This record gives sequence, C-alpha cells and structure tokens, in this order.
Amino acid sequence: MAWLPKSRKARRRLIILAAAAPVLAGAVGLSLYAMSDTLVFFYVPSEIRAHHVPPGQTVRLGGLVERGSVIKRPDGAISFRVTDRRASALVLYDKDLPDLFREGQGVVAQGAFDRAGVFRATEVLAKHDERYMPPEVAKALKARGEWRPAAGPGE
Repeated sequence: MAWLPKSRKARRRLIILAAAAPVLAGAVGLSLYAMSDTLVFFYVPSEIRAHHVPPGQTVRLGGLVERGSVIKRPDGAISFRVTDRRASALVLYDKDLPDLFREGQGVVAQGAFDRAGVFRATEVLAKHDERYMPPEVAKALKARGEWRPAAGPGE
C-alpha cells in the first residue's frame, strides 16, 4: 500500500491516530450534544417577534423595567413589563424579586413564553449597583442607539 509510511514506527503512530480520532470526535460530539440543553439565548423585547421564539423555549429576556408596570397580584405573583424602548414584553414572576429590582432599571429574566405571549420567568436578575447594567442589555441598547451614558458604563 503506497499511502502507508514505510517506517514501522510511523505506521504504528498512524494506526494509533486512526483509532484515537473517532473516539475523540465522539467524545466532543457527546459533550456538545449534552451542552445544547443548557444553551440559553438572550433577546430584548423587539427581537422576540423577529426571531419567532416558540412557546416553551427557555430564553433570557433583558431590558429596562418599564415605569408604572410593576403589579403585585392577589395570588402572590408579580407582573411587570420589560422594554428596550421599541417594544415591551409582559413578565410574570411568582417568587421573591431581588432587593435591587426597581422600575427604570436594567433586568434580565430567564424563563419561557406561554401560548398567550406572557413571559413566565423562573429567575430574575437585577443590577447590583448604580452604574451596572447587564452586558447583554447594554450591548442591545447601544446597538439601537438607546444607550444613555449617564446611566453608567454598562460593561
């Protein structure tokens, strides 16, 4: 066989490489497949319709908490609207909100949309000091020309 090396040592290395490559490729493939379940995409409200996020798919929704939209419901849940100043999305959350959660501040909520278009959050993250805004939210606001430098550096 002309394509095999003439040296016995080189042939042995080629055989070991040929045996190890599929095993390594399989391990990488299984790792990537396992991580696909934990992959969560980030969207701002105006991107939700453009990307056609299906109901039930776990995503992160980020933006600013719309002023005057926080409502404590009788069943203990809290509803509020997240906006990027172009569109807004209604969020429903049934746990305790972070202490730093406020209207007009940056927030990232993780959860899924239901069939009615309401975002049912399983986790809500709020900014942690006066100048911080989640990097994804700051980047999205900057891309739309909505960034207010007086609000802080954002990154």
